[in-house]
Amino acid sequence: MLALFVLLLCITSSFSASTRGAGAAGPRLNNDQLYKFSYTTEVLVDRAKGSKDGSVGYRISSDVDVNLVWRDPSSKDDQLIQLVISNVKIKSVAQRSAKKNIFEGATTQSLLGENKLAALERPFMVHLKNGKVSSFYCYKAEPASIKNLKRGVASLLQVQSRSGKVIENDVSGRCTVEYKASQGQVIRTKALETCKTAETGFTTYIQVLGVSGESSSVTVFTLEDGFIKSATAKETHILAVNARRTTAAKIVSRQNLTLVTIEAGPFEAAGKNVASVVKSLDEKLYAVGVTAEKVKSQCKGCQSLFEHWQEVQKQFEPDSLSKAIAPRRFLALIQSIRKASKDEILQVLKSSTKTALPQVVDAVTSSQTPASLDAMLQFLNFADPKGLVLQERFLYACGFASHPNERMLQALVDISKGKIVSNDIKESVVIIMGALVHKLCQKGGCELPTVVEVKKMILEGPDSTQVESDVQMYLLALKNSLLPEAIPLFSKYAESEVGAYCTISLTALQRYDVALITDEVKQTVNRVYHQNRRVYEKNVRAAAADVVFSSNPSYMEVKNMLLSIGNLPRELNKYMLSKVNDILHFEMPASKILRQAMKDMISHNYDRFSKVGSSSAFSGFMARTADATTTYSLDILYSGSGVLRRSNMNIYGASNGAMLHGLQVAIEAQGMESLIAAKPDEGEEDLESFAGMSALLFDVQLRPVTFFKGYSDLMSKMFSMSGEPMNVVKGLILLTDHSQVIQLQSGLKANAEFQGGLAIDISGGMEVSLWYRESKTSVNNKGAMVVTGNVTVDMDFVRTGMEVSFETEASLDFITTVQFSEYPFLVCMQMDKTTFPFSESLTKYESLPSGKRYVSRRGHKQLLPGSEFPLHQENSNMCKRVFDSDW
Repeated sequence: MLALFVLLLCITSSFSASTRGAGAAGPRLNNDQLYKFSYTTEVLVDRAKGSKDGSVGYRISSDVDVNLVWRDPSSKDDQLIQLVISNVKIKSVAQRSAKKNIFEGATTQSLLGENKLAALERPFMVHLKNGKVSSFYCYKAEPASIKNLKRGVASLLQVQSRSGKVIENDVSGRCTVEYKASQGQVIRTKALETCKTAETGFTTYIQVLGVSGESSSVTVFTLEDGFIKSATAKETHILAVNARRTTAAKIVSRQNLTLVTIEAGPFEAAGKNVASVVKSLDEKLYAVGVTAEKVKSQCKGCQSLFEHWQEVQKQFEPDSLSKAIAPRRFLALIQSIRKASKDEILQVLKSSTKTALPQVVDAVTSSQTPASLDAMLQFLNFADPKGLVLQERFLYACGFASHPNERMLQALVDISKGKIVSNDIKESVVIIMGALVHKLCQKGGCELPTVVEVKKMILEGPDSTQVESDVQMYLLALKNSLLPEAIPLFSKYAESEVGAYCTISLTALQRYDVALITDEVKQTVNRVYHQNRRVYEKNVRAAAADVVFSSNPSYMEVKNMLLSIGNLPRELNKYMLSKVNDILHFEMPASKILRQAMKDMISHNYDRFSKVGSSSAFSGFMARTADATTTYSLDILYSGSGVLRRSNMNIYGASNGAMLHGLQVAIEAQGMESLIAAKPDEGEEDLESFAGMSALLFDVQLRPVTFFKGYSDLMSKMFSMSGEPMNVVKGLILLTDHSQVIQLQSGLKANAEFQGGLAIDISGGMEVSLWYRESKTSVNNKGAMVVTGNVTVDMDFVRTGMEVSFETEASLDFITTVQFSEYPFLVCMQMDKTTFPFSESLTKYESLPSGKRYVSRRGHKQLLPGSEFPLHQENSNMCKRVFDSDW
């Protein structure tokens, strides 16, 4: 026992000794000496590649006197020091003429005010322990902005003379810091991404539409005789929109502390510890944290939400939705709503016109504050059949939410349990709940109680009912959720006898990461394509083929697919040939294994690859820039009689390795052979006449809409060629939503807000005319987009910042015309982009509370020509024949 005690004592002693030795000493002050420093800090805001002369910002300079107040007799590195700031001056950071310099003629007292200047020049104390700020003492009643500036000075005294990584607290927060020491110099590099502060922001979950940043913070200390001779710090933050990195802003903060002279100073105070010494010197000094305090911004003369709404309400009318002014006003209104109370928001909702109200619902819901959600839940009545448009707009805005929380999902759960008068709304509620589950899981919230409840509901939903529409509803919700647990369920329903279940399940499987598609799932999908157990509709087999090709197929899987060509129904043969050629020419992931399989002449020969038909699959580039790539794909599948069976248009965006499924519009039709006395294809003999559209927008599957269902409904609509297109989705969507508080080491604080808004109108229709022996399907996409970035450094005595933005208006139409006056039918597909404007702007500003302002504006506008996107050559030849026959 004695030996064990001695051993433990030795271990403890050696541990304590190593701990004391690891404490790297910092700067040491001498007794009865006054260290006089000059101090400057400046902040600049500009575009990413801007120069100092073109920046906006300001510089604060002063003298700083430092002296030792007390030292622990047992430790030379345990010191209480006093700092006094004096001779404060504030100037513009850029060289400008007197007319453009807002600081010209202004004194420090007139800028700060007498009370704030007095507070800034009031002495404060810092407890330094082994070169780290242990405590910060100042007057409790001092303004937070003044205390933060003092903290910025104190942070420059924090240094250690040995190399290594440590975790430090300073004005920026609790950060990981690396020191590199050499003879007479120490370089401190702060990992800003590790800093933990009380003020946090948010960002959109969609990386392609998000904002990325680069930050650095380096301080170089020059030491002499164990004390700081100079400290020079530079901190840089660059924020850019991922999809267009020229829409960016840069914040540069510099600090410089230089020892000027050393004079005789006061003697040390007597005392046992820091707290007692501070109390004996000044009872009004309080210990506060060294991390920056939150500064409450006061807006004098700012508009109320209702006043703001009265100014912009005309731009929320439907006629303005195709113009860029609509999303710009939408983004500005969201900012106002985020500062408003529930009652203020309700006032705007109740005062809006009937035509503008749906757009107001978009803005209020997109604001995503507790007050805005409470206002919407009080305003909407889901038992009212007259409010269906507003109810759906609210649900869609929830689905597109940039940073939803559990409370929003819980609100939808409560709505689903209440009285809902419309089946369409009931379906939308559940489908959108699936989208929110996916977003919350992406942010690590999969185990939140409400998420767990909804996951259980939608996973058990398909097997809990025999109602076809309800089963589809749950499958669509699961398709939005992208839950790995749903893959076995999709695999099961992919082999269902109901074609709609199969299609939803197969298209859902295609959205999953390839790593989650197991061999068992692949076997199921291959069984569907090859009809090993039952006969399936053509569009189901086509969807199965898409899953196989996109899921890292094996050599035998691809070879069997190729061998099936020639034994398929006529139009499915042609579709598969087009799909194979599209994969090869567009260099998709399956192209390599496909080329290997095609070396076998049995699977790749003229007999198989010469099949004719109208169906097609084609992919191409819409736009390619250094920052982002946009691609499109058009898949068309016809029935053997030449009538449209499925049309599928997709637009994808890719940026920095991330992918976004921006748009999918699928039109399906079935049971229309009776119109032209044609024979249905195998497996489709008993299908009810139907045509409808399904849309997926920004990774969110929306509720499908129906053009007609049943023979009588079909007959009532087939004679008209001038029917109004049916709306699929219309409204204002918040795409980019990034808010960030950047606490600078100087004590100043920057706020960054990047937002992107889209006004969108997607409609589509299917028209059939027996008189002209022609059918036409159309998908019309109109949109206007605005992206803005606003970075401000807002102190209560001066405000500086900049806004970068770009905006555009565009229209994209996809039209398929089929003439069945002769056989084989003539089919022409067109995908047109109209000429559209594009503009960028840059605004820099500085302002004082007195109203004095400096503003610099630059802009660039251009008109981008329209074009018709290319498809395969066969389509071009067919379109010539269609238009020649029209003429």
